[in-house]
Amino acid sequence: MPLSLDEKKAVVAEVAEAAKSATSIIAAEYRGLNVAEMTELRSQARAAGVHVRVVPNNLAKRAVESTEFECLREGLSGPLVLAFAREDPGSAARVVRDYRRANQKLKIRLVAFGGKLVDPDNIDSLANLPTYDEAIARLMGVLKAPVTKLARTLAEPHARLVRALDAIRRQKEESAG
Repeated sequence: MPLSLDEKKAVVAEVAEAAKSATSIIAAEYRGLNVAEMTELRSQARAAGVHVRVVPNNLAKRAVESTEFECLREGLSGPLVLAFAREDPGSAARVVRDYRRANQKLKIRLVAFGGKLVDPDNIDSLANLPTYDEAIARLMGVLKAPVTKLARTLAEPHARLVRALDAIRRQKEESAG
């Protein structure tokens, strides 16, 4: 049953809002997937904080208009499911990549990140981006390393003195005993 004009406007508004708040978008062809397989993909996406939506292509083209993902417009054809990464850019790529490993029927057609199309064969580079928490942890490690090294360097002369005195003490005990 075709959508009414009001329903189409609502779909365009919803997808446009998702695109505006997304950090990356993956478009994958879902031809051959049954309802149970699509439900599994949706549940995995929901668990990862990824918004997944099947949208008619003409409505998707209108929705991404005047967003940073306008680069997707030319490639939107065929039965596509759109996965919008909300928080970290790699989350949608991870969900689609991992699901694709289990089900080869899902074919990655378009990948957009930072307003540019990325080669779908390079989805691993996007999927391997660290999450926000991982990036903060790495940054903290990088910032902490020089301070730790400085503290270790400043403490080393005292530690050497203690080790030297301990060696002299043992040597005197052995010669006395």
